[in-house]
Amino acid sequence: MLAACFFAGIRILAYLCNMVKTFSLQRRRGLLPWAAGLMMLCSGCASQVKSGFVEVSEGGRIYYEECGKGEPLLLLHGHSLDTRMWDEQFKPFSRYFRTVRLDFRGYGRSSEQSETQRATHMDDLLAVMDSLGIGRASVVGLSMGAFVAGDLLALHPERCRKVVLASGSIRKGSPGPGEPMGAAEKARRDQEIAALKAKGVGVMKQEWLEQLMSSGGSHRERMRLPLRRMIEDWPAWQPLHKEARLFYGKEAWTVLKQKRPATPVLMLRGENEHRKGRPEELRYLPNGRLLILPDCGHMMNMEQPRFFNSLIISYLKLIPN
Repeated sequence: MLAACFFAGIRILAYLCNMVKTFSLQRRRGLLPWAAGLMMLCSGCASQVKSGFVEVSEGGRIYYEECGKGEPLLLLHGHSLDTRMWDEQFKPFSRYFRTVRLDFRGYGRSSEQSETQRATHMDDLLAVMDSLGIGRASVVGLSMGAFVAGDLLALHPERCRKVVLASGSIRKGSPGPGEPMGAAEKARRDQEIAALKAKGVGVMKQEWLEQLMSSGGSHRERMRLPLRRMIEDWPAWQPLHKEARLFYGKEAWTVLKQKRPATPVLMLRGENEHRKGRPEELRYLPNGRLLILPDCGHMMNMEQPRFFNSLIISYLKLIPN
């Protein structure tokens, strides 16, 4: 009953936000002051930020930051980005949860990837959880971060309290570590790498930035500068190399269909994203739900941070484990 009321309330709020998005800011303030209050849940950190590195397999080091107390919450970033994509969530979330954000291997301040590495991003995430004494956690992943969260949900549901899959999920069609790269795939990657070098990494980065911006709604320009900074800092190792199998992909998908984990799962899409219809994952997630966020696209947390924050905090606090 509580879950039904929560999702009904969120849908009503989303509808109202969508209804008033063409109004002037002055009229919005006059019509929906209570909605603004709902979205302004918090700011500031409940405790000091701790940071450091966790030693992982094959000589890797994963950078992390931690703030707050309470139930653990892990924030998993998208491709070409790093911990900074969670800047408008990290401190607000830390008022309610022990919040940890990290850089995946090959991104941000973590160590580089290699073409021969055997560890996946999920393996590194488990090593971070073990090192920080986190047995179970709620997990919020966006885009690539949702690929990793999906792997964890399928293969280790016992480590998950609740999972939020934003703008992504398990990479159902991608081979996992049990299916090494064959000769034909290696040859294709050599051609793609040569083409990228000929075009220029700078051109590719600009195209990628515009692709992330393209699905945005009326607030998308607010995220251009922080996205640009992260993409400019990204070394672009992945498109320039034959990246190892860093996601369990098809292997995780097979296990998810067999296990049908009872973990509460919230799948989020931006209204302007290209994917439509009910996600296939929900057939195998008895406690899974889909919500469409109005007036935003792929990078919803950066585009509509107040609405995103209030939604996630409410979901993690109100929906039973």
